[in-house]
Amino acid sequence: MRANNKRSGSGQAGAGKGGGPGASLYQEITDRIIAELERGTVPWVKPWGRAKASLGLPKNAATQRRYSGINILILWGAVIERSYPSQNWLTFRQALALGGNVRKGERGTTIVHADRFVPKDEKERAKTDGDQPQTVPFLKRFTVFNVAQCDNLPEYLHAAAEPLPARQIVPQAEALIRSSGADFRIGGDRAFYMPSSDTIQVPPQPAFFHQIDYYRTCFHELGFISSVLLGAVPAAGRA
Repeated sequence: MRANNKRSGSGQAGAGKGGGPGASLYQEITDRIIAELERGTVPWVKPWGRAKASLGLPKNAATQRRYSGINILILWGAVIERSYPSQNWLTFRQALALGGNVRKGERGTTIVHADRFVPKDEKERAKTDGDQPQTVPFLKRFTVFNVAQCDNLPEYLHAAAEPLPARQIVPQAEALIRSSGADFRIGGDRAFYMPSSDTIQVPPQPAFFHQIDYYRTCFHELGFISSVLLGAVPAAGRA
């Protein structure tokens, strides 16, 4: 959804059966999480991140409430994918209320609020029959924007990006990497072995959530070189 002055940043979706709007919203969120899992861009799949924001739970910048449930995964994924420097989010109207605005052309991130309610007819039925009313589940859709997508907001809403920490060097691991003779290229946000150039690419060590995972990733990629070398040796010449 593109930001404009006609949309509030939220919408209602009942948890209907079959092809109802609620069913489609459930499917939309499920498909998004599966797609991120397949790309390896969510933080519980990949031990490093390209996000500039510090680690922590995403929160609403206007209310200071932290998001919960599936919304944490959705917003973490957006922060990593788009390299936002903040974990603070706002609806379109909240940005306006704070004296700011969402920049033209910015695309929001859809999150959901799940709850239950008792319809009026059900209340009357339960009162007549003398039993407990049955609740109906529903999903409410919201579109939120990272504060980095907004202009003219109060300065305190912009969480400064924390500088990358110093490398936590493990001398024995460094020595093993050097002795392998492998050509390591440090940089980017992906880890892979490139057979055509016989090089290994890994993200910078401080980009890992736990820096020890940098060495685990290096040794994992070294395993690919070993596999390639082993595959090139005739069976009769193998140990």
